[in-house]
Amino acid sequence: MRLHRTIGLDKEQLDELQELVEDELPEPWNKSIGRPRELSLREAITIAVAYLRRNIVQDVLADIFGVSQRMISETITTLTPVISRAMEPEVRSADEAAEYVKGARCLVDGSLAPCWSWAGQRQLWSGKHGTTGHNFQVITDMAGNVIAISAPFAGSWHDVHALNESGFTDLLALAGTTFGDKGYAGRGFITPMRKPPGGELLLREHELNAEIASLRAPVERAIANVKAWRILHTEGYSASCVEMQGDYR
Repeated sequence: MRLHRTIGLDKEQLDELQELVEDELPEPWNKSIGRPRELSLREAITIAVAYLRRNIVQDVLADIFGVSQRMISETITTLTPVISRAMEPEVRSADEAAEYVKGARCLVDGSLAPCWSWAGQRQLWSGKHGTTGHNFQVITDMAGNVIAISAPFAGSWHDVHALNESGFTDLLALAGTTFGDKGYAGRGFITPMRKPPGGELLLREHELNAEIASLRAPVERAIANVKAWRILHTEGYSASCVEMQGDYR
């Protein structure tokens, strides 16, 4: 079964993830005694990752893998925290991120992960994007490798507001140079030039803006990859945004 587009992992990456998960399991997935499981560990991992990445309805996953919806639900519930623990060493700590950006050139950008569960939480409305969701900030290097991703913030927040609350300003203060879009003007970053009131940009200013936009392309691609994980669009993630930000002061 071809699943790369579904889970975002190639065969080698799935092999590596399976090894990490096996190390985290408190006991072997298939014991030598007792009734064998309906799903192999590889199938179970694939189901959990597919659910997180694509938010596939559990009934559909049940049809694909030929098991009951209950089995799919139990698999996701069992393996999601195991996968989280297995991948935890791959996530940079604050100290590691600080060491990584020290003196380096970095890119910063914010984005909105749209969500449908927003009743009673009008603070999730983003006028800029014309929809509801949560703002998150991303820092990458110049190649687009993700250095840090912030907690979710209210969709109504401006990128600078979210950046200040994320604590990333201290992190980026260690960088040699940081490139951002116009929304970060005045923060000490290199940003595109704005049109003067009632005027137009000069040709060299247009060329400079085009060069900055080209340099910023990797962070935009990185954000697109992050947003491919449809779990960001679900009720549970929206609830975490509400919980973490309280009344969105």
